[in-house]
Amino acid sequence: MKGYLVANYTIHDPETYQKYVAGAMPVIAKYNGTILVGDPNSKVLEGQPNQFLIVVEFESTEAAQRFFDSPEYTEIKPLRISSTKGWIVIAKEFEMPKH
Repeated sequence: MKGYLVANYTIHDPETYQKYVAGAMPVIAKYNGTILVGDPNSKVLEGQPNQFLIVVEFESTEAAQRFFDSPEYTEIKPLRISSTKGWIVIAKEFEMPKH
């Protein structure tokens, strides 16, 4: 079952955030992640989300967690933390209940 890393944050330091993106892209690829959504201009229908939404697909929630806990990501994570404010979750793929 696929696992998804979902993040929603506001970028308050674009220069540092660009350094984070440059470091994160190869790490996502190394851990077989696929960016499905990455939109700084999502259309808000309800609520008050942060500016940027990203969804990264992994083989499983365990694979998403391995990426998040990896030494490579741990090294660049402070760039994201210092340049954004928001949240990140890992969620599993939805599976229709069997009748």
